[in-house]
Amino acid sequence: MSFSRKVKEELSHSKTASRHCQIAELAGIIGMCGRIKISEDNKYQIYVHTENIMVARKYQYLVTQLYDVNIDTVVRNSRQKKSNLYTVVVKDPTIARKILQSVKLLDMNGIDIIEDLSTIYNTIIRNSCCKRAFLRGVFLATGSVSDPSKAYHFEITSITEEKAQQIKEIIGFFGIDAKVILRKKYYVVYVKEGSQIVDLFNIMEAHVALMEFENVRILKEMRNSINRKVNCETANINKTVNAASRQIEDIMYIKNTVGFGELSESLEEVARVRIEHPDLSLKDLGEILSKPIGKSGVNHRLKKLSSIAQNIREQNKEDILK
Repeated sequence: MSFSRKVKEELSHSKTASRHCQIAELAGIIGMCGRIKISEDNKYQIYVHTENIMVARKYQYLVTQLYDVNIDTVVRNSRQKKSNLYTVVVKDPTIARKILQSVKLLDMNGIDIIEDLSTIYNTIIRNSCCKRAFLRGVFLATGSVSDPSKAYHFEITSITEEKAQQIKEIIGFFGIDAKVILRKKYYVVYVKEGSQIVDLFNIMEAHVALMEFENVRILKEMRNSINRKVNCETANINKTVNAASRQIEDIMYIKNTVGFGELSESLEEVARVRIEHPDLSLKDLGEILSKPIGKSGVNHRLKKLSSIAQNIREQNKEDILK
């Protein structure tokens, strides 16, 4: 089972006690995958189409709880997508009208189809708890989330840009910075920050998914931290080895050309210690000298040796050219 399906499985089994939150969640589902059929005599029927059985079940549960009516689910096989298509129908015009008025898709006169998801004016999502329930319904209907072991990506797809912007606004109410992009013919509200996806799970009350996501996220961050430290240490080791190799090359050049006789005692000691201990750091080299010195002191003497070696090379080059 995919991680996204696990999240929806958990959300589909959550039971909201308060009627106003149930209506908000119902509004989320109908708003994203519902269709309204109007007959010639102005009678309404509501169709909810989904490829996810969990969405169909949650929608049925909410309608039954709120309006004490049984509704049917029609299952059709989609040959193109190799999956089932579930259609949940409210055929009774009286119940359909009640539902549409409850979720604010029909005006109180029962005449005009409207849709206002505004967090300011729409009474069904004015309360914080109802916003949570609404987002739960919206995510169930058209949302998805990536496996956290692969990527951090949470999204909700919408047919219209207006609805996508409204969902973004509702998510923003909880301090989460969602973005909207156009992907093919759909507008996608998405969040890519791991900590904010965790916050969204908490908002929707998907607590089991939250814990699983957080565990994976913590483990990934630990691994990334270890990898960064290992890479840093490896780079430092390589840098030390390369520097030591150049230092020894310069010292051996001095030894094989003019010898150490012209060097001061301090430079000669550093030269011999470096040859004998090619793997030691500058700090460790300084500590084993007859008169210990610090890292900067050792570095100064090695640079001096390098300068001497370079001068000898240039002198020998001039002698050859004469």
